[in-house]
Amino acid sequence: MTSHVDAGCHQVASITVSAGAQASSEVFMIRDVLSESPHTESPIRLNRLSFEIQQAQETIYDFLLETVREQPPEKTLQAFKQLFIDYDASTGNPRAIQAVSELIFANNEREFRDTLKRSCYILINNWYTARNYNASKELVELFLDVNLSKKTLSPTLSRQRSWLLNFVKGQEYYDLKLFISKHDSSDKESWSSRYTSYLLVPQYTNPQNPVEQREAARTLSQKLKDKFKFELAMYTARSQSAVHKAQIPANPTGLGDKVLHFIKMIVARHGSFSYENLAHIFLEQTRGIYYDNFKGCLQNYLIFSVENKDFAKTFNQKLAEKLESLYRDYHEDPIDDALLLRTCNRLIEYLTTEDQQEPSPLFILLMSQGHHLTLVIVLLKLILICPNARVHLETCIAKLIQYYSTYPEEECKWVIIFFEVFKITFAIHADNVQYNLIKMDNKTASDRSDTALDAYRVFSQLRKCATQDADAEKTLPEFSKE
Repeated sequence: MTSHVDAGCHQVASITVSAGAQASSEVFMIRDVLSESPHTESPIRLNRLSFEIQQAQETIYDFLLETVREQPPEKTLQAFKQLFIDYDASTGNPRAIQAVSELIFANNEREFRDTLKRSCYILINNWYTARNYNASKELVELFLDVNLSKKTLSPTLSRQRSWLLNFVKGQEYYDLKLFISKHDSSDKESWSSRYTSYLLVPQYTNPQNPVEQREAARTLSQKLKDKFKFELAMYTARSQSAVHKAQIPANPTGLGDKVLHFIKMIVARHGSFSYENLAHIFLEQTRGIYYDNFKGCLQNYLIFSVENKDFAKTFNQKLAEKLESLYRDYHEDPIDDALLLRTCNRLIEYLTTEDQQEPSPLFILLMSQGHHLTLVIVLLKLILICPNARVHLETCIAKLIQYYSTYPEEECKWVIIFFEVFKITFAIHADNVQYNLIKMDNKTASDRSDTALDAYRVFSQLRKCATQDADAEKTLPEFSKE
């Protein structure tokens, strides 16, 4: 065994260990003495380490960016594997390997994992731009092929493998796997993968994530939402026509044959007192009023036209208790956009998850009573009066999905129904799509009750600029505080 160590410098020595019976050799990196914990370093030494870490990170990012832009995916994947997983100086780019070594010698696991995470998203972003989704899948699977528990005599390799293992077991790798869930046809895929468009939201709303990750998450999330809206529109159109069953697209929802009737129920509320028009009326009536009065009007608005009396009673009581104590210091202030957003965000949390980890008590109560649709409509009403709260709502929905994803589908079908109803309802009320009910039998009087919806067909089209229905002006509902 031969070793070359340059004392006093941060150089890497390549050492080849041969075992007589082994045909292959293990090439790894060591240093004469690995750094101790950075917390024991002096302030001057810490500043120097911080500068060296930043330089090493930029070297790695520049190398990967140049590689992904100039090389085919298979070459880029090979370079990434040599750099982070194999950590092989004999085949990898020497300058990039040196940069990774600096991160390991600095003994800062957080910086190493953050660098690895951002490096993954630099590649994913470029591949998504080129519509090369399979390369992203292969990148994620690289971490599954490596034997991280393999024994090694090198303390440097031991540290590198330990950090890689923590990365794979951590949130970073969970987030990474979301980018391939919709391109993986594996039968073992979790039920939660049907809601990847929402699971991606916390990634692009978290300012601590690298910009590449946030951009990739936002792009894929919107793409999946648009795809679902298109598939839902196509399914509703074809499944009601006289085409052969083989020409009917697959049902993109989890509600089975009941989905058409459910869509008709939602669309039946379009017209003078559609949810959009009610939101417009509410905002007009409460413009500039004092916050204390606004909260009373908000309660009336959210409960207006709720047909389920049990839900109305429970919800009205719980909502009154919540609103009474909410932002009391602002009672004498006129309502403005900022206060509206904060209020809607707090109510969204109250109805879904207050700690961003577990479902709220009110959510569990309403789900146990089977109020899936009614709760979704209340959430929709909040978003219609405050569109800026939608990202926060989707973040809360993502947290709920993450919480329940640890349970088998058979054990949580009741909450999956809620997620399906939420997804379909918000697709129907999307900004760029409009659904309408058309009565096919003109001989009978118009009746949009649940029992008469079979006489109607659903049609979807691109939405024109929304305007309030003129008929709604004739009989405006009153949301004023009593």
